[in-house]
Amino acid sequence: MVFELSLLAQITVDDLPASTQFLEKFVAESYYYWASVFMLIIHVGFLAYEGGASRAKNVLATMLKNLLTLSTVGLTFFFFGWWVYWAFPLFPFTGSILGPWTTPPAEGVVADLLPLVQAAYPWSEAMGPNMSDNLTGVFWFAFSLFAMTAASILSGAVIERIRVGAYLVLATVLGSFCWVVAAAWGWNYWGWFTTTLGYHDFGCSAVLHGVSGFFALGVLLNLGPRIGKYDSTGKPRAILPHNLPLTMVGLMLIFVGFYAFLAACVIYSPGFERETTIYDTPMTLSSIAVSTTLALCAGIMGAYIGSKADPFYTISGGLAGIISVGAGLDIYAPQLVIPIAFIGGLTMPWVGQWIEKLGIDDAVGAFAVHGYCGVLGAMAVGVMGSGYIQGDGYPPIGFFGQLIPTFICTIILGFIPGYGVSWVLKKMNLLRVPAAEELEGLDLGDFGITGYPEYSIVPGEEIHLSTPMEQHRG
Repeated sequence: MVFELSLLAQITVDDLPASTQFLEKFVAESYYYWASVFMLIIHVGFLAYEGGASRAKNVLATMLKNLLTLSTVGLTFFFFGWWVYWAFPLFPFTGSILGPWTTPPAEGVVADLLPLVQAAYPWSEAMGPNMSDNLTGVFWFAFSLFAMTAASILSGAVIERIRVGAYLVLATVLGSFCWVVAAAWGWNYWGWFTTTLGYHDFGCSAVLHGVSGFFALGVLLNLGPRIGKYDSTGKPRAILPHNLPLTMVGLMLIFVGFYAFLAACVIYSPGFERETTIYDTPMTLSSIAVSTTLALCAGIMGAYIGSKADPFYTISGGLAGIISVGAGLDIYAPQLVIPIAFIGGLTMPWVGQWIEKLGIDDAVGAFAVHGYCGVLGAMAVGVMGSGYIQGDGYPPIGFFGQLIPTFICTIILGFIPGYGVSWVLKKMNLLRVPAAEELEGLDLGDFGITGYPEYSIVPGEEIHLSTPMEQHRG
């Protein structure tokens, strides 16, 4: 079965009334529209999570950086990221990159893909008001939210010391290219990870989280730790969040948004007889509801034990648990979800502490939660789901079929680009803010104001005590 997720997705059945045909389209259109709207809650959560995790002198800069993530990645994903998803599935082993230069009368797989590639161009009619295509725009909406999420994972790791311009370059590379290539290869019906190796990653454990976590690790090696993070002997010091309750509320909002994120991973189009995954395996929202909730709960319990009740790591364990089972969420029984999520939550704090001891200042534990748990999630499928039969013509799931794509996602598309681009920015003296600005705080350095001013009067304005109340006091 071919997933035609744009113009070709709108299957009509001639013997059905027009109203029924419209209803089929509207149900699919509404499903992805509202799933994407609720995915925005992830970014409300990131705003609160990272703002609370920063120190008070950096809260505005941290939050504004999150807003710029949405705007920058949203625009760049429209201009070229959406095209990358459809143009790269066959490259480099089963075909070439598809684009405006491709000869239209193509055959075979290219003939199936080419209309989708053409619909993804920013000048395509499918991307505008078009009564003949209800779905391309809402699919783009969902994927743009995935792209923004990928970039936001980097955002938290680098707070309090990165230049805004450098961050936006890195966010664009990660959110609108690196992750999208991984998705084209391993989260696409035609992607060569799946068609040749049998790769399976329903909830984007490696395809998104692994890419972003390892990309962040590469950036952190060039960015360096915050001033004061390590003492003269190299021992790490705790730099506490200025508002830990806000950080915890932010993570709860991310959890809410993740239910929508996983729901948007389900494939449903007019004419379909069942819900399915991108790998043509059966799927239900019921299984997402049960398994995601169990993973959230088990991950929190694991992190509570593994971190010895540290509040920050404990609530981060919920996300660790979901990511640890995300790749196989569609095929795991609940009894299997619980131990895998628990192990992910239990071990995630240990990875975070180990990274810190190595001299890497990951402010929010992005590598431990997303990089490490992303690898754990993708490889768990290779063990627990080995031999599972996917769609017609796909190889069954296997250990090496998971290992090779996971390596490509994390190292080739994650760590190497993150390290390489940030290294160039560092050599150009564009990566990190000056030490004086970092000590003063990015809010004052970038905006000239603080996030929590004691008075609302702008400095420099005179105060005239001429009101009747002041005269009475005199």
